[in-house]
Amino acid sequence: MLKLHKLSLSIRRTLPVLAATSGLVMMSPSIYAQDSEQTDEVNFEQIVITGSRGVPRSVADSAVPVDVFSEDDLVSVSFTDTNDILKTLVPSYSLSRQPISDGGSFIRPASLRGMPTDKTLVLINSKRRHRSALVQIGGSGTQGPDIATIPSSALKGVEVLRDGAAAQYGSDAIAGVINFQLKDNDEGGSLSVDLGQYYEGDGEQFTVTGNIGFALGDKGFFSLSGEISDSASTSRSEQYCESWACMDVNDVNFLTGVDTTLSGYSEETFIAGLADANLGGENVVQPWGQPNASATRLFFNSGYNLSDTMKLYAFGNYSDSEGDGSFYYRYPGNGTIEDIRLEDGSLYSPLVKFPGGFTPRFTGEITDFSLLAGLEGELTNGMTYDFSGRYGSNEIQYTLENTINPSMGPDSPTSFRPGDLINEELQFSADFTQFIDVGFASELVFAFGLTYMEESYELVEGDEDSYSVGAYSSPDPHGFCNDGSATNNGLAVILGGSTLDCSDPSDAVYRAVGVGSNGFPGYSPEYSGSYERDMAGIYVDLSSDITDAFFIQGALRYEDYSDFGSELVGKIAFKYSLTDDMNLRGSLGTGFRAPTPGQQGTTNVSTRLPNGLPVATGLFPALSDVGQALGAEALKPETSLNYSLGVSGSFDALSLTVDFYRIALDDRFYAVSTIDVSTDPDSGDAYDKYLALVAAGVDGANTIGGVNYFQNAFDTVTNGMDIVATYTIDDTVLTGSLNYNSTEIDSDASAYLNGEDEFDLENALPSWRGVLSAKHSFDMLSLLIRANFYGAYENAIDSAATSTQEYDAGVMFDLEMKYQLNDSVSLAAGARNLFDTYPDKDDGDTCCGAVYWSGNNVDWQGGYYYARLNYVF
Repeated sequence: MLKLHKLSLSIRRTLPVLAATSGLVMMSPSIYAQDSEQTDEVNFEQIVITGSRGVPRSVADSAVPVDVFSEDDLVSVSFTDTNDILKTLVPSYSLSRQPISDGGSFIRPASLRGMPTDKTLVLINSKRRHRSALVQIGGSGTQGPDIATIPSSALKGVEVLRDGAAAQYGSDAIAGVINFQLKDNDEGGSLSVDLGQYYEGDGEQFTVTGNIGFALGDKGFFSLSGEISDSASTSRSEQYCESWACMDVNDVNFLTGVDTTLSGYSEETFIAGLADANLGGENVVQPWGQPNASATRLFFNSGYNLSDTMKLYAFGNYSDSEGDGSFYYRYPGNGTIEDIRLEDGSLYSPLVKFPGGFTPRFTGEITDFSLLAGLEGELTNGMTYDFSGRYGSNEIQYTLENTINPSMGPDSPTSFRPGDLINEELQFSADFTQFIDVGFASELVFAFGLTYMEESYELVEGDEDSYSVGAYSSPDPHGFCNDGSATNNGLAVILGGSTLDCSDPSDAVYRAVGVGSNGFPGYSPEYSGSYERDMAGIYVDLSSDITDAFFIQGALRYEDYSDFGSELVGKIAFKYSLTDDMNLRGSLGTGFRAPTPGQQGTTNVSTRLPNGLPVATGLFPALSDVGQALGAEALKPETSLNYSLGVSGSFDALSLTVDFYRIALDDRFYAVSTIDVSTDPDSGDAYDKYLALVAAGVDGANTIGGVNYFQNAFDTVTNGMDIVATYTIDDTVLTGSLNYNSTEIDSDASAYLNGEDEFDLENALPSWRGVLSAKHSFDMLSLLIRANFYGAYENAIDSAATSTQEYDAGVMFDLEMKYQLNDSVSLAAGARNLFDTYPDKDDGDTCCGAVYWSGNNVDWQGGYYYARLNYVF
């Protein structure tokens, strides 16, 4: 028992730093709960291990910047989506809404310190979280964990490490680490019911969350949390009316661009059909906003003490969610709704099925499952150990409705199953920690460990109709014409009354239409299959207080990948106490991230806007026949060099941290700008790309207008600063945080990116972002006011970036009042974006009914009001 107490004292001094900078101890604090007499001490240790030291916002005594949010902090945010909670609390964490982005509409891309999700390592109880199955199809092509699958009701706290930590945690921890700590209560629980909607009268949301804890005898616990949510779609749109096509009956240009000569077309039937062009129930043919979404999520956390020095633990989750949204509207004459010649020589148009044109509706059903179990304890020599194994799976099943496979003509269904995406991970780890007395001010912490991980990514074949190459994907499929003259087949249908005219190059007989379910062609056998790899790694970490004022930590990690070889990364961090109340801290580290199996294997054909107009665009793997034909090179790992330097301190009621950082990222992973494809022999390189697609055997190559692929395209340098301050006076807590972040391309990227993509990479995110909150308690009533500030930013409007739009800085305010009815029940009401503030309207970069830039990281949904009932038992 004396040895254990000595160990506990050592942990009190060293684990706050380890928890914030390495997480290598990988043990839940309750391992030291050997008997009921130590309960108070254990609770104290738990608080210290999470790095709070009584400071509500940031750990001032760690070697690198880390934010620690308690359960109260999380509850104080009106969102229930954990992604939105982080966006609200962490200025350097940004989140975008992408209404028309395939699976990106349901799994939203996020970034920390200007880096995409896959540059931030996500942990749960200090264990790696598996990735989602979605690979974002543009830009950084990020494939990271779906944080929305973690219900906020399951969380006891969150640590956000804002520093590179690949040497401690492994690949992905380039921008930082987010560690979610699960509740470990063995009794009691909570229940919350939340209702709200946007000021616009849409986006109604209903959420029920809860948690309950059970004791497993007198030696263990089982904590179960759940969430049920349902939210309706929003529309911040105007009717589709562009120079090439206008559907606004109140506009003088109504029906501009619509081919009124198509068979089955009449103005009356078209206008009547416009109301049914979109199945979302909106007043516009193409709504822009959040999708319909519903989810059921469960998370459990458990532990059981086998003895005074040994404990079993396990946690896991199951999440089932669904969302649906719209794609781009298809109007008569847009290349999809066109006349074709049937076998009897008659004309056919999809207007038979969709008299007003159509807007495909896309649904994603996401199933997320994980299970982790482990054994931790202490050996007789004082060494602690942690053996764990985890399995994680994320699956997306797609459904596409209200659309057609144009190449199938009248035989096309209007609903498709284009396929599934599945990401699976299996990992085993062994972690050890030994405290050694070497004569320093504190014991030397020697941590080391081994890990092995298998990953797989699978594209599951869609139903045959979703990728079928129908007869009408090629001109004159029935052999009616030859060199401008009618063949015997052609003469036969002409005699039967057909209007066929082989001498007219505009006759429908020469029309070729697209292959596959329009909007999202299904995965064919050629583009289905599984991509797999394995990784083995080893690390060592040393840290100690060399003197009472000087703490230092060093770490090395070696990882070997079956597909990318090996890499050695390292890190050194220090903290020096300038005074009793002020510390100087800094770090230097290298990082490494291997492209995921999903990023290596994903393929996609979707509608995008490379030059402002909707175009069918194909994304192909770099090492596929198509990628190689287009000139793609084999992918390689990204590497980084991170620097940070800062000060932290506490001055009576004020705590303050100021940290500067620099992230140099080499061989950055990115999608090349869309490359034009054309069947016109006079289009130069665009025609060469078409021939390359044909040579590579791409079905429907004649209907693809653009292609791209992922590459290690360029180097970037990111510079930034974080300031976090907390001031407490009487019953009022003031918290302020400010982030400055700027990313610049540090190599010649012109071979991979056009001017627009280069400009947006450097300018599309606000460089300044801040959050200031004030919370005051009046006995049973508490009031929270939060101001979210974002600085100016810019967006390129054309591919050459000759025209840009600057968006003004702004502030959005949140307000919440909570009344404690009794010890168990409280009622809260409030508003997000209290004054209904919107970013500037779009000035030319988007089309098709969008009012605001859809990729804007600044929220453009407007004000939202809500009420919430909380019950704690």
